[in-house]
Amino acid sequence: MDFTLSNELENLRQRVSKFVSDEIMPVEADPNSFDDHENIAPEPLKKLREKAKANGLWSPQMPVQRGGLGLNTVGMAVFYEEAGRSRFGPVCMNCAAPDDGNMILLERCATEEQKDRWLQPIIDGRVRSSIMMTEPAPGAGSDPTSMLTTASPKGNDTWVIDGHKWFITGAEGAEHFILLARTSDDTHHNLTTFLFHRDDPGWEILRRIPIMGPEEHGGHCEIQFSGLEIPDANRLMGVGEGMKSVQIRLGTARLTHCMRWLGMAKRAIEECLEYVGTRKNFGMLLSEHEGVQWMLADAAMDIEIGRLMTMRAAAKLDSGDQARKEVSMAKIFVSELLHKSIATAIQLNGARGYSKDLPLEWMYRYAPQAKLVDGASEVHKMVIARNLLSQGMDFWSWD
Repeated sequence: MDFTLSNELENLRQRVSKFVSDEIMPVEADPNSFDDHENIAPEPLKKLREKAKANGLWSPQMPVQRGGLGLNTVGMAVFYEEAGRSRFGPVCMNCAAPDDGNMILLERCATEEQKDRWLQPIIDGRVRSSIMMTEPAPGAGSDPTSMLTTASPKGNDTWVIDGHKWFITGAEGAEHFILLARTSDDTHHNLTTFLFHRDDPGWEILRRIPIMGPEEHGGHCEIQFSGLEIPDANRLMGVGEGMKSVQIRLGTARLTHCMRWLGMAKRAIEECLEYVGTRKNFGMLLSEHEGVQWMLADAAMDIEIGRLMTMRAAAKLDSGDQARKEVSMAKIFVSELLHKSIATAIQLNGARGYSKDLPLEWMYRYAPQAKLVDGASEVHKMVIARNLLSQGMDFWSWD
């Protein structure tokens, strides 16, 4: 068991950290850098993306031959955690959701022709992407097999899409879309994955759904399909292999969320360290009060445990293991520690933590969605329990 980073990876980590501190955080601190949905505005984003490319900090998860850094999952964990220290960091380096997970799926499952058309523009940063799975009740939520959106064959080379989706992240700003639709009534192989372009007729965005926290680029949209025609050449993987594509995408995507959230949790604690070390209360520095030390210790331990769980899952994914229980455990734990760390930082900063002078109130409104995206915590607990029930004491076996 060796937790040492290679010299190359440690050097990359330091470069990401410096780029976030020197280039991104000053932009983040400027209120004029935000768009109407509390994310980074297009112009500063464009400039920072150009700088990230020039500094060799672009598309860390993609192969070198396609313009990425070619990192494995462990390398991604190191990179993403540092990038996640700023709320703008991941999108500036092309490793933010949903593009991140969509690129990983396309790289692993698309044909070379599909990669050239649908993947490469996302890697290059020329287009944004979105994946369409979630539906209003009684359609698919955490259980994709209950999907109601249909893809019906038309002749031998076309599929016709009809249905209703919602909470589709990034839909308003995307050009390339990945769509899950039902192609049969088979219990285990009823879904198929398709690719389509924003300009294809037969679908529309009904609304951009208002949410409690800051939004991803392109929002969370409600979509209606009414006769969208997709050529069979734009089908991803085989007919009936939609659940397989979901598992391939979400296995890594859930963990990359954890990587970025760890960076945000660390940033939250960072936002209170100087304050507790200089602010006096009842004749003592805040940092000298035992109660404050306990709060900081709890946050530090939680973050460190979350990092170890995330790295453990990343290493198993790199070994070829699906790491389902490890990913689920990390997803639950890190999503919860994110909220707790931010709440701790707000409490220790007092009134200034609740103000917009610090990024903490933004983070606090963002954090609750971590327990919902890519499977609610309760669903992941079912995954963990099923593994325990089937494996018994082997659940805790070493590799």
